[in-house]
Amino acid sequence: MRALTWQGKRDVRVETVPDPRIEKPDDIVVRVTSSGICGSDLHLYELFGPFIDPGDILGHEPMGIVEEVGPEVRTLSVGDRVVVPFNVSCQNCHMCDQGLNSQCETTQNRDRGMGASLFGYTKLYGQVPGGQAELLRVPFGDSLPIKVPQGPPDDRFVYLSDVLPTAWQAVAYADVPRGGSVAVLGLGPIGDMATRIAQHRGAGRVIGIDLVPDRLTRAAAHGVTCLDVRRHGKDIGDAVRDLTDGRGVDAVIDAVGMEAHGAPFAKAAQWVTGLLPDAVAQPLMENVGIDRLGALHAGIDMVRRGGTLSLSGVYGGAASPMPLLTMFDKQIQLRMGQANVWRWVPDILPLLTDEDPLGVDSFKTHAMPLEDAPKAYAMFQAKEDGMVKTLLKP
Repeated sequence: MRALTWQGKRDVRVETVPDPRIEKPDDIVVRVTSSGICGSDLHLYELFGPFIDPGDILGHEPMGIVEEVGPEVRTLSVGDRVVVPFNVSCQNCHMCDQGLNSQCETTQNRDRGMGASLFGYTKLYGQVPGGQAELLRVPFGDSLPIKVPQGPPDDRFVYLSDVLPTAWQAVAYADVPRGGSVAVLGLGPIGDMATRIAQHRGAGRVIGIDLVPDRLTRAAAHGVTCLDVRRHGKDIGDAVRDLTDGRGVDAVIDAVGMEAHGAPFAKAAQWVTGLLPDAVAQPLMENVGIDRLGALHAGIDMVRRGGTLSLSGVYGGAASPMPLLTMFDKQIQLRMGQANVWRWVPDILPLLTDEDPLGVDSFKTHAMPLEDAPKAYAMFQAKEDGMVKTLLKP
């Protein structure tokens, strides 16, 4: 089959690799029909080389048609249409029973001290082959895949793999009061969808913050009050307070994560780490790594006292400095973590209808053949051509 493989920093290639096969009796093999490119994929493209081997298959947002089923699979048949959550979770352990699929005890990476395995996402999370490929082996065939109806286009359902549950969890964790205010930092795929979900769930004022004109325009078209970081700079917190009676927003969602602009020292440290041999870089990142924290610190500044900060953007630093005095004094509540996909599916799936209240049918900005994936990655990183969400078509 053809699959997108990691070969080095900013070097991904579509290559011919062996087809996946049934390895355990409850496995299925899915013929991928759509697979999204996620902002987290750019972390692999740029930063996490020490934890990836050349040839690893990327991607964690796939859906497709069941091609083959293991002998113990009872609920799916060849030809069924499924979305594959990015969490590799059993649905039967204590953590999964608590709705914490990203902490699944069956696939936890205890040797690394990390949570559940993820498709297409480094040695830290199991080094499981990903879904930017023609075929994908999926374990736990009776419980992990999300069966969806035939008929509507992939765009209707593919975001159940990551975008929708990640954004839904970000809003749920933000705990925005009905009629209250929320600021969303970063209007990439997760941030953009989070603004829509916040409105759907009853937020009174949704403020979107970014510095990419196309993204600001896209969010504004959905009724979001948008602030341009290029205009407000370090005064962005004051701009938010001006919109909220001088108090700050009830909640902030940080959908940016480790690649925030600014923080030249952290940026330089990340760049240097990327040049080191893996044997040196891995312990450096695991023990003394730092993130670019401009967005997170801005969120701490602009949230009101007693408000909530919800992190959906991925951070990877082990020693990132935090203003704990300010956080304690402001009585900020902080929630974060990888999305627990199946926890939110029952809430989201009923919304994926022809009425399309979240705008999923038109959410993508680009659809490209799998063979063009290297070009798509480069465009996404450079934020070219208005790219926000790309679906690869094997």
